[in-house]
Amino acid sequence: MYSPKVLEHLDNPRNVGTMEDATSRGEATNPVCGDLLHLYLKIADGKITASSFQAQACPPCIAAASILTEMIHGVTIDEALLLKAIDVTQALESLPRNKEHCSVLAIDALKAALKSL
Repeated sequence: MYSPKVLEHLDNPRNVGTMEDATSRGEATNPVCGDLLHLYLKIADGKITASSFQAQACPPCIAAASILTEMIHGVTIDEALLLKAIDVTQALESLPRNKEHCSVLAIDALKAALKSL
């Protein structure tokens, strides 16, 4: 079963939608299950000042993207580059083993967005 934190982000995902004035955009996909995540970042003075996402993915991937947008708000690019999938999983309080790829997808989208700077 899902943790209370996962359920909270499933019921009320944060920062959903495109960001037309994004500084950077990243995309990640899981070819096995077909999950697709678009991440949008606004960066100023070396810090992430805003982020949003769009997902065509399973509910735990939406929760992972949602919590990631909260985790990266106000962090520097260097700090964001240090984030790992386990950090997202821990922020969600846990994920079932067969859904841990959702945290990987979120981090892959973040890395893609930061790479395009």
